[in-house]
Amino acid sequence: MSTVLLLPGWHNSGPDHWQSLWEAQHGHTRVTQHDWSYPLRGDWMAQLEEAVLAHDEVLLVAHSLGCILVAAWAAHSQHTERVAGALLVAPGDVERPDMQHALFSWSPIVRERLPFPSTLVTSRNDPQCSFMRASRLAMDWGSRLVDVGHRGHINSDSNLGDWPQGLALLDELKTKEKTHHGH
Repeated sequence: MSTVLLLPGWHNSGPDHWQSLWEAQHGHTRVTQHDWSYPLRGDWMAQLEEAVLAHDEVLLVAHSLGCILVAAWAAHSQHTERVAGALLVAPGDVERPDMQHALFSWSPIVRERLPFPSTLVTSRNDPQCSFMRASRLAMDWGSRLVDVGHRGHINSDSNLGDWPQGLALLDELKTKEKTHHGH
């Protein structure tokens, strides 16, 4: 049984965010970063590595900058075999000019194919990443693309509550994990 690791984005996920609700309702584990306001890619990667090493098998559930973290970590870690799958929600486009100053350590986005099954969930009107950019990332990472329509940044402002659709997508990854290990 995989441990679900929640990977919030920049500034963490607030109390009404679906990640926080999943943590409270399902006991999933949030990977805590040292600095949510001034995120450094290397520091965040080290925290994720430590969290992954604490478990035999994990499912990653990333939001926004957390998605960019998964790609960067997967390209450098020697422990990606512990990841059964990843749900990548609303990746943040850190290569946008208005993000360069605040998130300088995150560019360029790592675009290597992920070594584990993944689903990338995107919205048609995400202010943090265009639909085209998100589609391109899904292609580069080898992720299944799920279009949730007009849901903004798929965060607490999107009024998703505990986001049942997201839970269903996570369950699909868990099912893939079982069939994956059956081979």
